[in-house]
Amino acid sequence: MPSPVRVRRVYDDPSPEDGTRVLVDRLWPRGLSKEAADVGLWLKDIAPSDELRAWYGHVPDRFPEFERRYLAELEDPRHRPALEWLRELLHEPPLTLLTATRDVRISHAAVLARLLGQAG
Repeated sequence: MPSPVRVRRVYDDPSPEDGTRVLVDRLWPRGLSKEAADVGLWLKDIAPSDELRAWYGHVPDRFPEFERRYLAELEDPRHRPALEWLRELLHEPPLTLLTATRDVRISHAAVLARLLGQAG
């Protein structure tokens, strides 16, 4: 069974199959207007900490450790409201998590999608 959560680049053209489009990056994507992004919700508080993001630097070999550290960050009560909101959105799929990251397979959005898929 496919995951109830999709992950896409925010720079890709919106698709009718996206359903609810949620930007999960802390910063708004460079050079992209809000209209072109077609984002239904921006949950910047769910993004990894600046320190973790800087350490990771999207180095593929660091992804397993990044995932472990990011999941640990998500256990902080400050992230609970954003996670609850995403879980609520799963009740009316589809849900698409958006990120500006070039390789979405090794992004925090992919980690979130797996986490939400396990709850769904």
